[in-house]
Amino acid sequence: MDTAVKVKKTSAAPPVNFIKKVGIIGAGQMGNGIAHVVALAGYNVVLNDQKKEAIDKALGTIERNMTRQVGRGLITESDMKAGLKRIGFATSFADLGDADLVVEAATEDESVKRKIFVELCPHLKKDAMLASNTSSISITRLGASTDRPERFIGMHFMNPVPVMQLVELIRGIATEDETFSHTRQFVESLGKTIAVSEDFPAFIVNRILLPMINEAVYTLYEGVGGVEAIDKAMRLGANHPMGPLELADFIGLDTCLSVMQVLYEGLADTKYRPCPLLVKYVEAGWLGRKTQRGFYDYRGEAPVPTR
Repeated sequence: MDTAVKVKKTSAAPPVNFIKKVGIIGAGQMGNGIAHVVALAGYNVVLNDQKKEAIDKALGTIERNMTRQVGRGLITESDMKAGLKRIGFATSFADLGDADLVVEAATEDESVKRKIFVELCPHLKKDAMLASNTSSISITRLGASTDRPERFIGMHFMNPVPVMQLVELIRGIATEDETFSHTRQFVESLGKTIAVSEDFPAFIVNRILLPMINEAVYTLYEGVGGVEAIDKAMRLGANHPMGPLELADFIGLDTCLSVMQVLYEGLADTKYRPCPLLVKYVEAGWLGRKTQRGFYDYRGEAPVPTR
């Protein structure tokens, strides 16, 4: 899918003077998108990932998407060159020691995130702020695994980051006013729009979106309609730009399942029970576009429904 910017972003504020360098942990779909917009906004960025090949792939993706933006007149060639020069590679957490803000964009797994924070914090300077791009996990709980819960916040970018205008900001119970104010100013300097959410499972967007996707999977599971019929019904009947099963493939079925499990466990309501068919697809390793198979098979010239 072409994830280059298709809409003109809102006017960005100038870079904030209390953030010079931003560390980003995780160079996957979300991490490289965050690096893209942060670098274009004038900040120095250091990307960290366990695998060097993930960094190389991320840099290639960022350059391709910036090139498309240039082609569409959204940024200039000089903007792209300057942005790319601002992005570096952190070989270890020690390389993030001089970062003013570190954004964690690792897989949506609480144990993985908590392990990262425990290993990361000893390397950070005392006043560095720490944010998680989690789409569903408690900010209060994640913050408690750090040495700076008062300087910890949820900063949930939407996917694909260069296209989507919204960022959810979520305060944990210990998040200080200054941390909230500074991260708000930082996000506004990226040209993004903020929605403030309370720290409840899945926040606002995914609290509404993922149960809809899960219900679409149940509709498929129960034989009410096939993949194409369900997606066509929602595109043409509800004017959605993308059908829910196509969207699930784009998000990643493993991520969809993780969010539903957080909702189900966190709210103890059976309406959030993940559909068994979604579980089966994840168990099969059919995670959507990133594995070339999900509710559609992407290995040919055009996507083909798998059910």
